[in-house]
Amino acid sequence: MQRLGIIKFLLPGLILLYNCQGVFSQRKETRVQYAAQISEVDKKIGRGAQRLLGDVVFTHEGSKMYCDSAYFYSKTNSLDAYNNIYINQGDTVFLYGDFLHYDGKSRLAEVTGRQVKLIDDETILTTTRLDYNLQNSLGYYMQYAHVVNQENTLESNIGYYYAKKETFHFSDSVKVTTPDYTIYSDTLKYHTKTGIATFLGPTDMIGDSSHIYCEKGWYDSKNEIAELEDNAWADNMKQLVKGDYILYNKASGEGFARHNVEITDKEKDIILTGNIARYNDSTEYAYMTDSAQFIQFSETDTLFLHADSLKTFPDTSGQKVLQAFKNARFYRQNVQGLSDSIVYTFVDSIARLYGNPVLWREQNQISAETIDLITKNQLIDKMILKRDAFISSKEDDTASFNQIKGKDMVCFFENSQLVKIEVDGNGQTIYYAKEDDEIVGVNKVECSRMIMHFKDNDVTHINFYQNPKGVLYPLDQAPENELILKGFEWKEALRPKNRYDIFK
Repeated sequence: MQRLGIIKFLLPGLILLYNCQGVFSQRKETRVQYAAQISEVDKKIGRGAQRLLGDVVFTHEGSKMYCDSAYFYSKTNSLDAYNNIYINQGDTVFLYGDFLHYDGKSRLAEVTGRQVKLIDDETILTTTRLDYNLQNSLGYYMQYAHVVNQENTLESNIGYYYAKKETFHFSDSVKVTTPDYTIYSDTLKYHTKTGIATFLGPTDMIGDSSHIYCEKGWYDSKNEIAELEDNAWADNMKQLVKGDYILYNKASGEGFARHNVEITDKEKDIILTGNIARYNDSTEYAYMTDSAQFIQFSETDTLFLHADSLKTFPDTSGQKVLQAFKNARFYRQNVQGLSDSIVYTFVDSIARLYGNPVLWREQNQISAETIDLITKNQLIDKMILKRDAFISSKEDDTASFNQIKGKDMVCFFENSQLVKIEVDGNGQTIYYAKEDDEIVGVNKVECSRMIMHFKDNDVTHINFYQNPKGVLYPLDQAPENELILKGFEWKEALRPKNRYDIFK
């Protein structure tokens, strides 16, 4: 497969060279001119062959070729030159070597030697054989060569140099060394003036603390900007970014990515996914939208959260914060929820839900104007419900609901199990009393403050404070209008049942 790739890469150049030779054969051929200190006919080589010695200079269509000695073949308008080869084309391209064969018909110069050098402005190419067409200023090599250009060094086993376009095409074990990266590529195009390397195959860019990969794209070494496509990713050891398309500015640390984007924070074990992202390596800022998802891994219960847009950044103390805006929904095995917006601070593991928040914990539905969900060791430790707090649960398979209502509430958990609820202000509750798992009546109580104790999600006892008022109805005598507290709404249909429901 690799050999096929090389053939595909070489084919356009070979076709171009063939076509050029075809054109040259049709044009009127000019004769190669020469000057030398000594000129003699050498019949041993062939008819019309001349041996030239001493400061030999050939001139042909504006190009000059220098050497110590040479054989000139007038019949074929070609020559073989030896030692101290020097070719000058238009005072811009200079070619050096030990041996030269030149064909005046095709204008193809084949230069070999221990160190063949092509110099064009600030670019120096070094190899052991270079074929250079003086007509179209195209040079190519089929063995190892390295190119030095300003601060960059390029190496490959196969390459073409288009002098008029100041462009190299490299293939087979390509290596580019810049001040910031070492680039390894299958196939690469490089513009000597702009310093832009275009990737035409699998490419790795490795820096001191970063590794970038793509299969198509370009890198501007002067402005430190990279555009990456096809299985692209960028890893700075703290953060890994993947996407179908990535635009990255190393100088500013800013990046943009689209389609199948993943941003992984390796230190926090979190991932942002979506289709449009902006991020900054320097500030550790990341923004995601279009099917945005936040994933926090855990050995016991991974969190999956979706919103219209997600943003992560360090706060003033350097601690990471997550903001989820508009239509936020999340799923964990032990708790699910939704709200308009969510803010999560990693340092104290507090998630604050704004805008009609609703949580589901086992059979309990929890709502308030704002909810603070506090975790420890990735287990629920406490919930703080502010303003219009409401907790309800369905009683088995019946149409009956246990309900707790108050101005504010605090729910306490042990090992992620609900053990206590404190209600502060305008407390009201409806709960179904049981004996031996059988419902025996309905309690309705009002008081300013109450504390409810739980075991295995069932109420064990309740403490009422400040003038409690209550009534216990036998189950068959409870009035229907007394069994629902004002503001009750059962929203089980909105509850995410699995990680994929957060996108509904």
